[in-house]
Order: sequence, then structure tokens, then C-alpha cells
Amino acid sequence: MKRTAYYNAVPQVQDQWPIRKALTLSDVDITHPFLTLSRQQVETHIVVYMTPQQQEDLRAEGQVGLNAQDDDTGDMYVMKLKWRGSYYNLIGKWGKVVRGKGLDVGQEIKLRWFNGCLHFSVPQQQVVPTPIARMVAAPLVQDHWPMTKVLTSSDVDPNHPFLPLPRKSVEEHILVHWLPQDRERLRKEEQVSINARDYDTGDTHGMKLKWRGNYYNLIGKWGNIIRHKGLGVGQEIRLRWTNNCLYFSVPEERYVATSSGHDNWPVKKALTLSDVDTNHPFLTLPGKAVEDHILFYWTSQAREQLRNEHQVGINARDDDTGDVYVMKLKWRGSYYNLIGKWGKIIREKRLHVGREIRVRWDNGCLVFSVPQ
Repeated sequence: MKRTAYYNAVPQVQDQWPIRKALTLSDVDITHPFLTLSRQQVETHIVVYMTPQQQEDLRAEGQVGLNAQDDDTGDMYVMKLKWRGSYYNLIGKWGKVVRGKGLDVGQEIKLRWFNGCLHFSVPQQQVVPTPIARMVAAPLVQDHWPMTKVLTSSDVDPNHPFLPLPRKSVEEHILVHWLPQDRERLRKEEQVSINARDYDTGDTHGMKLKWRGNYYNLIGKWGNIIRHKGLGVGQEIRLRWTNNCLYFSVPEERYVATSSGHDNWPVKKALTLSDVDTNHPFLTLPGKAVEDHILFYWTSQAREQLRNEHQVGINARDDDTGDVYVMKLKWRGSYYNLIGKWGKIIREKRLHVGREIRVRWDNGCLVFSVPQ
């Protein structure tokens, strides 16, 4: 119950900033001004303190108006918080804030909800080293790999070949080294051709980096790479940008073993506001966690059915009570929803924001627990 303790311990005091993030390229783009915030942080530290009416407006309309105060200057803005599924956007006067404060990639923004208002601050002393400094600080040595990810089932699907990479990592470790005109072209055209070199073999591939909102896709020759290297779920890929080229490596010894022991709970999350909404009942699970620890154990036919139909019926067992439910796992792109009897589970277990749910796949069944 570690996360529950943290949730209950959040005091509403002036010096408390529960939400912090380093600004990315899209956060400071004044041509499409919006600030992206993670859903769990927003629902745990902002939405939970809104009035019931504001919460209902957000659920029904997908966005809600609010007052936002710049604690550095005292300026007040009328803005909107917009729900985008797996994340939220702060919109309205964000472009004015970017211009007025001269915000740039790498600066840290801090946010909190206090007295019915969203407060934010971008203190000057919190500026992260500039891109030039970061380029100098990133030595071009063979063991420097700032980006790593464990390959999931969708990453190694040769029928729909693309490698999704988190936006934050791409913007901090790849785009930061690009020329301004190349970054601008990526914004306008949403994709840019690049050279990608396999560090393990020396092969070079002509590929494209495609912007997909909160992540980027590496496309082009990815299907060939999957087949030639025999990539599989659980292997680790490492990436870096060096000398105007994207280098990648999938060393054999980096395969990640996944335990399936009965006392192992590889998927854990603190329940958010949308997770416990009985009017629209569904449990959201991160795509990577589901693919690494659930789909990993499925047959190839079951995974193919999920890809084609976007949902699959499964059995789900409550490990706390022994009750079994017939439910569905629905693919939503970068995340998955558990639907079916979830509303009944919310009511019977009296689930609420901040409780921790633990999930694993065991003997052909999705097992979950919400310990007291």
C-alpha cells in the first residue's frame, strides 16, 4: 500500500509541488500551444480536489474551465484542462505563457492545485542545462545509450512494423541534437527521414521518424530489422543519436526474463478517478505493462485476434475473494482497458482513488488484487 500512503500524505500547503516535469519540444511549440500532463498525476493531484461539478463537467464534456495562476508573477489566466485519454492537455492561454515567460525545452515546470485554482511555477534556478551543454556532456562513446526499452508484442509485429518511442525520450535525446529547421519540418510534416545504423552489424537503413502526439514511431525498414535480427518480446533495444544518425543495438545478453511466480505482481497502479467511475466503468492499464506481463504469455493466435478485433474476452479472478468474472481486454493504442464487469467490481470492493491494484497473468487467467 505504498502508493496509497503517498496519496494520503499529500498536504495542500504553499510549498508543495506534487507535479513536476521537464518541458518538451511540443510543450513550448507556440504554433500548437498546449502543455501535456500525465493522467495519473492530474487525477491524483488536481482532479481529486476539484468540485463535484467540475469533475462531472470533465467526465461529460472531456474538458473543464479553470483559473491558472503563475506563482512567479502573480498573473492569472482563464484556461482549460482537456482529457485526451492517457494524458491531459492544459490549453487556452498556454501560448501566451510560453511567450511571456520565454519557456524553452528542458526547463522544469511545477504545478499544484490550491484554493480552487491551478498554480504553476517555472523558477529560473530549475533550468536544466541547455541543449548545447547536453550535447557536450554526452560523450560519443560506445557504452552511452540514453534510451532503452523492452520490446513488446506490437514492437515486433512484422505485419504492422513500427517502433513506438516515448515523446519525452525522443525530444530530450534525439531532437535536442537536431537543427531548428529540422525540428520545424518535423512539426509541420509530422515525419522526417533519417539514417538508422545497426550498431551490432554496421548495417544502415533509410527510415522515418513520425510524430504521433505523445510518442514517436520509427518506421520504414523496421519490419526488415525485426526479421533479420529475429527480434522477440522481452529483448531490450538501446538507442542514441550520434553524428546525425540514429544508432540502435539489441545485444543478446539483454534479454529480460519475466517471472510468473504465484506471489509475483508485475503490474501495479494507483487507481485514478476514471478507474473508479461507475458511470463509465473501465480499468486503464499501461500498454507496456500489459504487453510485457500479460500478452507475453498469450498464444500467437490470441495476440493476433487482439490486433485484428481490438478486444478479446478473458477470465478475470479476484485473488482476494476467489470470484471469477468474464471480461474483455480492449486495445486502445498506447494503453489497454479492462471492461465488462469492472463497474460491479468497483461497487463490491468499494474502490476509490489512490487504492493500489495489482495484476498478473496466471494459468490462462487475469488475476487481480486490491489488498486492504
